[in-house]
Amino acid sequence: MSVATDTKPGDTSSDEVDSKWLNAHYDPVASLYTFTTCMALSDLNGDGENKLIIADLGTGSYDMKLKVYKGTSLMSENAIIDLPTGVSTFFMDTNEPRTPAIAVASGPYIYVYKNLRPYFKFTLPPLEVNEVEEQLWNQTREDKIDVRVLREMLDSLRRENTDSSLTVRSLRFLMLDPDQMEAFADLHKHSPMKKQTVITCMDTLKKSMSDDDAISCLVIGTESKDIYILDPEAFTVLAKMTLPSVPVFLSVSGLYDVEFRIVVSGRNGHIYTLKRGSKTAKSCVELGSQPVGLQRVGKNIVVGCMDQTLQCFTTKGKRLWTVYLPSGITSMGLMDHKQRGFKAVLVGLNSCEVHVYRDKYLVNVIKSQDAVTGMQFGRFGREDGALVMTTKGGGLIVKILRRNAVFEERDSSGGPPVAQNQKLNVPKKTKLFVDQTMRERENGTTMHRTFQHDLYRMRLNTARAFVTALDNSLNPISMNPTEPLKLSAQIQGIGPTFKLTVSLQNTSMNTPSLSLIISFQYDDKLYALQKNLIHVPMLIPGLNYNFETLVECLNDKGISDTIKVFVLRQHRAVPIITAVINMPVSESVIVV
Repeated sequence: MSVATDTKPGDTSSDEVDSKWLNAHYDPVASLYTFTTCMALSDLNGDGENKLIIADLGTGSYDMKLKVYKGTSLMSENAIIDLPTGVSTFFMDTNEPRTPAIAVASGPYIYVYKNLRPYFKFTLPPLEVNEVEEQLWNQTREDKIDVRVLREMLDSLRRENTDSSLTVRSLRFLMLDPDQMEAFADLHKHSPMKKQTVITCMDTLKKSMSDDDAISCLVIGTESKDIYILDPEAFTVLAKMTLPSVPVFLSVSGLYDVEFRIVVSGRNGHIYTLKRGSKTAKSCVELGSQPVGLQRVGKNIVVGCMDQTLQCFTTKGKRLWTVYLPSGITSMGLMDHKQRGFKAVLVGLNSCEVHVYRDKYLVNVIKSQDAVTGMQFGRFGREDGALVMTTKGGGLIVKILRRNAVFEERDSSGGPPVAQNQKLNVPKKTKLFVDQTMRERENGTTMHRTFQHDLYRMRLNTARAFVTALDNSLNPISMNPTEPLKLSAQIQGIGPTFKLTVSLQNTSMNTPSLSLIISFQYDDKLYALQKNLIHVPMLIPGLNYNFETLVECLNDKGISDTIKVFVLRQHRAVPIITAVINMPVSESVIVV
């Protein structure tokens, strides 16, 4: 099935007319090296024109900068000391005009910029230093041990201690050559021991209102497997939660003062959920591969993995669908066009393409000249449907969604029709349903016990009836291995005279049945039988024998009863098998 594709920037072929995107800007030498988590679109001046905020990674060791673009021109630039791991814009007060602040996560710090100027620096709370490690450095300072013993002890401590890592000082000391250790120890042994973690991911959480310009809290994940929620005004820790693994991606929804949910993907390949009031995380999904991106679409979680798959889960961990991609994932983003009510997931691939997925359907493919490493969709300038992308080679691409663009729910691969996956129109819950649900919730234990009691009683009655049928030979198939017989009977006619046919079969392999008789039990006031007793000849195994007799109904008042058929062995009172016939109502005799 064909999928709409977009031309590469600079391509002026005729396909551009049918494209869903307009090529607004392409700069292959913009020298922007960043990821999706380090990009944001926000109205920084309150003039209705959104700016592009990018935390540039530079070379990876120096030249890290916070850049702000107005349109396609660089508006502001600030140096960053360490590698940035996340950028977010949030409102930290109610002052007028309503202008957001910029939060940049870098190392153990969060740098807050207000009006494009440095405003505040928040430092993560320090961690507890290992006592043995601290004692080793104290002994080195007092010249009780030399650097060779210090190195051996720290290396042994690093190997044994799996719960908490060493300080940065000790880790750097272990990385040095033997001839450099003496100078390093002399330089740092008199300094106090400090252990700090670093920020791995960051997001925002509305505090008490869900408005676009409402005050938001910062939610950060750290290398020490902790999640912090920071107050936007005093920059104090409002809540701290612990994870079993290091968080790498965050998705936050809800309000801090009411109810919120944090979805976290860990470095161990698990997805965890956190709720208001919980101190530890609840594992809901175990992925088969490491996550490279996470987006929240409605109540579902969409995760991109290193095994070239895009998977969707519910918040309870149920897998909804899996899409296999043609190439590895380089970046992921959320396309939320509020004016059209359209939500989709943007997936950047190594094959220089960006796939747009709505649910599990591939609705659009955007081609670029280089692999996309970061993307943001939203209002840029005064255009609502803008897609800003950065490439692996440092390029900047800006595309604008056409106003007449329509995304059709078509799958790129064969499968069931779209109508089969449409959700049913489930009616709203009635008051009776809600009351019944509340009653079941309140009396669940009692109802379950009553159900179990009735179930056991039914099983007991069934077992008793089965044993009675075996003892009295009331079943049409013999359970006695020495008398393997099968009995069936049928009635023919409309009355007052019926023909009763009895079929008898020997079900043994090679043993014939001898000395058998067929007897009937009935109400002699209602029926009269032509043969009350039928002598059965020798039954050859496997053959079906039919025996017939006439039954005359003696009552013309429309009354019917049952007739029991017994198969007995001569000189024995207990029947081998029994059949019960429900006689039909006899038609009255019509005299002409």
